[in-house]
Amino acid sequence: MYAQMVKTDAARVKSLDEMEPQERAFQERIDAGQKIEPKEWMPEAYRKTLIRQISQHAHSEIVGQLPEGNWITRAPTLERKAILLAKVQDEAGHGLYLYCAAETLGISRDEMYGQLHSGKAKYSSIFNYPTLTWADIGAIGWLVDGAAIMNQVPLQRCSYGPYARAMVRICKEESFHQRQGFDILTVLCKGTPEQKAMAQDALNRWWWPSLMMFGPSDDASVHSAQSMAWNIKQDSNDELRQKFVDQTVPQARFLGLTVPDPDLKWNEEKGGHDFGEPDWTEFFEVIAGNGPCNRERLEARRKAWDDGAWFRDALTVHAEKHAVRKTPAAAA
Repeated sequence: MYAQMVKTDAARVKSLDEMEPQERAFQERIDAGQKIEPKEWMPEAYRKTLIRQISQHAHSEIVGQLPEGNWITRAPTLERKAILLAKVQDEAGHGLYLYCAAETLGISRDEMYGQLHSGKAKYSSIFNYPTLTWADIGAIGWLVDGAAIMNQVPLQRCSYGPYARAMVRICKEESFHQRQGFDILTVLCKGTPEQKAMAQDALNRWWWPSLMMFGPSDDASVHSAQSMAWNIKQDSNDELRQKFVDQTVPQARFLGLTVPDPDLKWNEEKGGHDFGEPDWTEFFEVIAGNGPCNRERLEARRKAWDDGAWFRDALTVHAEKHAVRKTPAAAA
């Protein structure tokens, strides 16, 4: 795989011959399928790439609680409320697993939070769209978590051990989230005409942002080539997007819904669907902070951080008192 990436993207990925001996030995370990662990030597660029990706992934899990948490008290039944509450709790846990994985690379959690709150660190653009109806919660589970699974299953084979291991449990839980969303839409599509129309409207609004979750096209992706050479990624953005479309279109037909893409059609020759191009201008606008809910999402996270300051301070004081009590002088 590494040799192929060198040939196709030589301007951005060094060949083995161009590397210093230590870096070459590192790359050979990755090419042999070995895992890199926290205390082992790694290139600084590898470490920074992992910090950027893992922290962005963690931020996405935490910010991703907001659009769904908005519906916990408004879910149509007590059972739906309990299920949605459990899902939002899962997302919080995913964020914590990932922050822990990133901390093994030498960055503190407070520093990662600071980068998020300042706007320096990004999170998935999909969470900057509003949840207008109950059907949107179904669409998030079916489409957004479905796209997340497509992205995240290969990460279980990532070259960095703590990240790969964290993804095992996350992917198992995300699979339940995807089924929960599909179940919501199944019930709506079997309901009244108004309920099915609500489901179709949700699909219309979430389809294209879901395709954008895989990132820009390969020829415009800044990080993909090197990440694939380091075996942080195994598939390109466009490959994952194609898999997602091919998996999801039959599910939409099962629900009796229409995918909002006039260019969508089956291509017998390639054994997959042809589909239209997402609006990348919109994607980069949302990434730049100009999406429908960007300011609302960041303000909610900043407020939670500020409101929790007293609790963090109390924990610090408690830890300091506990440490003093354990010292020999205090015991005497």
